[in-house]
Amino acid sequence: MAELVRIPPGHGKAVRVEAGARVRLVNTHGAQVVDGWAFNAYDLREFMSMEATRVWNGRINVVVGDVFVTNQRRPILTLVEDTSPGVHDTLMSACDRYRYDLLGCTGYHRNCQDNMVEGLSELGVTPPFKVSGSWNVFMNIPVGEDRNSLEFRPTVCSPGDHVILRAEMDCFVVFSSCPQDILPINGEGGQPPREAHFEVLA
Repeated sequence: MAELVRIPPGHGKAVRVEAGARVRLVNTHGAQVVDGWAFNAYDLREFMSMEATRVWNGRINVVVGDVFVTNQRRPILTLVEDTSPGVHDTLMSACDRYRYDLLGCTGYHRNCQDNMVEGLSELGVTPPFKVSGSWNVFMNIPVGEDRNSLEFRPTVCSPGDHVILRAEMDCFVVFSSCPQDILPINGEGGQPPREAHFEVLA
């Protein structure tokens, strides 16, 4: 049995994954955005790039069978299964402390960028810099009818919906249970973050 790892509400967790192994990420309560990153296990300067991934696949969002590529245009993860409605986001930058300052927070607010560092640090790994471009799993950011504007909407997932990612190289995979509680991405009215879970499959 694979170990089910809990991502605490508003925190980050990471795991080292060998090429060919799969990671199953579960939206445990059905209303939680999870930011995701991946780094080459031998050179953290090579990381999963949303910009390059959009070019590789020729679309804004990924669908089952699509490949995530790195800033060196090499495959790092493949989306092999998705039981959710398939609504995810590759456009929005991961939140950081500056984002929450702009949203009116007067003190420190947990954020996905710091959660990325938190998750890697638990493995004894320090990224050379913060990577803002995350795959925002279960995040609902539709493009407006004008083909230009973006909207922040709540997730459309059900409890237990999951995605499965296959590693195409040895890599670190990082997840953040997004702490966003001001905008409605985790539920109308700005719901507090919830836990999510993941497991590594053979």
